[in-house]
Amino acid sequence: MQLISVNLGRATAVDYTDAEGGVTGHGKRPVPGPVRVFAPGPMATGLGSGLEGDAVCDRRYHGGDHQAVYAYAREDLDLWEAALGRELPGGIFGENFTTSGIDVTGALLGERWRVGADLVLEVASARVPCRTFQGAVGESSWVKRFTQERRPGAYLRVIEEGSVSPGDPIEIIHRPDHEVTVEFWFRAFTTERGLMPRTLAAGEAMDPESHDQVRAYMEKYGAGDGAP
Repeated sequence: MQLISVNLGRATAVDYTDAEGGVTGHGKRPVPGPVRVFAPGPMATGLGSGLEGDAVCDRRYHGGDHQAVYAYAREDLDLWEAALGRELPGGIFGENFTTSGIDVTGALLGERWRVGADLVLEVASARVPCRTFQGAVGESSWVKRFTQERRPGAYLRVIEEGSVSPGDPIEIIHRPDHEVTVEFWFRAFTTERGLMPRTLAAGEAMDPESHDQVRAYMEKYGAGDGAP
């Protein structure tokens, strides 16, 4: 299990984002490292990305402590390459970390990874696709297609700060005892909302905003899996 590439983005003007100023940091490119990784603070008011030198331009919905790092598996990029018939370099999905050998989709919320010598990350949620992602990838109906495939990649928060470089090993140092994987969380918050009450098993590993959404759902529909 290792880190294949560390990817940073810079603010770029595009015509497919609703962010203030019409700029996005989505299109990320591999860098040689080392890159410092830290807790960036709250989503709306903090530094955005948890990687030094990485731009997060729409801090209303992206970045912050529970989205400090976005990881996507090289194995899943390879599957998308075959499906789309084109090359997909590391960073093209906006991921900060392109990984190899670790099951990102099957990772549990609250699972902790040591990356390199010092950095410790905790799996916090899955990436939900948006209009900016679709525009950056340049595929029609991309939001729908990406959602249907259920290989969303993982957002992670920083437990212990550190610096990383391509080639650093990744080690799973803690795996909690519940059912809420990245894929399960993604299904619950996109296409199978009846699963939402069960995501509470992830406890404090799940961000407060998601807890609020689950509580609102349960107030309306109850705790059963049969609700819409």
